[in-house]
Amino acid sequence: MSNRTPHVALVTGGMGGLGEAICIKLAALGYRVVTTYSPGNLKAQEWLETMNKMGYGFKAYGCDVTDWDSCVHCAQQVAADVGPIDVLVNNAGITRDTTFKMMDRTGWEAVIKTNLDSCFNMTKQVCDGMTDRGWGRIINISSVNGQKGAFGQVNYAAAKAGMHGFTKSLALEVARKGVTVNTISPGYIGTKMVMAIPKEVLDSKIIPQIPVGRLGKPEEIAGLVAYLASPLAGYVTGACLTIDGGFDA
Repeated sequence: MSNRTPHVALVTGGMGGLGEAICIKLAALGYRVVTTYSPGNLKAQEWLETMNKMGYGFKAYGCDVTDWDSCVHCAQQVAADVGPIDVLVNNAGITRDTTFKMMDRTGWEAVIKTNLDSCFNMTKQVCDGMTDRGWGRIINISSVNGQKGAFGQVNYAAAKAGMHGFTKSLALEVARKGVTVNTISPGYIGTKMVMAIPKEVLDSKIIPQIPVGRLGKPEEIAGLVAYLASPLAGYVTGACLTIDGGFDA
């Protein structure tokens, strides 16, 4: 296994934004790509049909990444239908931004469960198989705000910082088994989530803080994921790779 290109990559939350760009990049490199979507997403089938008309050959499974049983069932389905998962990209995430003064328990728990608990729920399903086969890649999509902090994002920053602690500790446990675990921390990327920020705020408050003078592109994050998923990245583990245009330099 260690000498062959991995065949199956599972990307959580792959319909749109960074997840979609990651799916497309991995498919272009020959991976059999599987993604998850939230149960009840009425546009999931439409998205899948559109992507596959373009020749990507994606498979998609409804999975509530905050729910242990749903993740167990999803991983079992993927293994039965497609094969063992060689690459896991924990990308699913949400925001519920507000100041800590206004934040309620519901907003806290929703973000922690979706952004952090999901890493445990999904990684637990695939990690033993990877170590048994002697090869695997686990890539956690965090955020520069997990390192830097951000006004109105106590819940989000806590979850994203937790992802990196998860990464560093698990990397130590599985390194000798041929499995790498890494974090990517994007800055402000031109996704639907970021573009929902009022233009005047982007132009006056955010972009001036980015030394390269622009938002990042989802494809730039996907390129880094592709590298970490490849055999060439076997010596990179326990790392937090920031890709933010110098925002937190």
